[in-house]
Amino acid sequence: MTRQLLIGISGGGVLHTDAHVPDVDTVFRMVRESGAFDYIERSPPTGQLEAFQRASQAHAVPLLAGGFFYTLDRDEPLLEWHLRIGRECGMRVQNVQVPVRDAGGRRVSNERLAEFYLCAAELGDKLGVTPCFEVHVNMWSERFSRVAAVAELVERRGALFNMTLDHSHVIFKIDNPAELEIEDNRQDVEAGLVILDPVAPGNVCAKWISSNWVRHAHARPAVPGNPVNVWAKHPDGRLGRGIQYPFLRPEPGEWHSPWNEAALEPWKQVVRMLFAHHLRDAGSRLGQVTVEMIPGIDYGAGARYSIFDHSVACARWLRSEWETALAAAA
Repeated sequence: MTRQLLIGISGGGVLHTDAHVPDVDTVFRMVRESGAFDYIERSPPTGQLEAFQRASQAHAVPLLAGGFFYTLDRDEPLLEWHLRIGRECGMRVQNVQVPVRDAGGRRVSNERLAEFYLCAAELGDKLGVTPCFEVHVNMWSERFSRVAAVAELVERRGALFNMTLDHSHVIFKIDNPAELEIEDNRQDVEAGLVILDPVAPGNVCAKWISSNWVRHAHARPAVPGNPVNVWAKHPDGRLGRGIQYPFLRPEPGEWHSPWNEAALEPWKQVVRMLFAHHLRDAGSRLGQVTVEMIPGIDYGAGARYSIFDHSVACARWLRSEWETALAAAA
């Protein structure tokens, strides 16, 4: 039994700290020299397409995935443009985030999301780039019960539902009462509609994986009750939500909270579950996993550990786990 699984890195995470952001060529050079990654995930910003293509070719590091967020009734042309430049760059997938509200401030219904998905998927089929709707905070999918509801609407129309699994957004809400209040997840958890613990039967990550919806995945270490990011604030003064945990033990002064390697086990459990399913189930469409340790306010802004060094270590762990899964399936 053999299956290919590529390991990549988010272009926004190719830096040591947010005190210094490298240029495009340096990003590709760092990735190439690390030897840890098969590709970069990034939709080139406006005006930088040629620079990304030159750097990709010069350092032999492909751009195999892109990603951005798209507000409905405003950003549909932006998604089309990203899919078209994705084809130019040889991308496989486009990660798609959709905010809870549209450009007019209206909450986006499941039916509208399904219609948007179907239009994006039709265009993606023509261009050879698969849109994947991501599980993500601040987006419609932050209420985890909506993911299956939208997927089922899509499937009833005869289409495949492709998603990006970023289970850090699930794991950090475990034992996190304030986070469970957002988007009514607490009522779903208390009603037994959503189970967050990845070792519990019927947990939400297992359901998404076993449904063969996961076409793309993001790997960002997170732990239950993940500490808020006290080293970064939003413009309105709110602290970063805390959806990133160092993968390696930080040196003194590199991070703001105590670090416990064992706390990463629930996050690692989902990775192992995903890899085992991908090998076992012929219907699995997973093609690649992107390490997405990033310097955003809700993530690693202000951190003094090297985000890139931790990303390299995470990628090597992912590859080791994949090789272990292959050996177990042989």
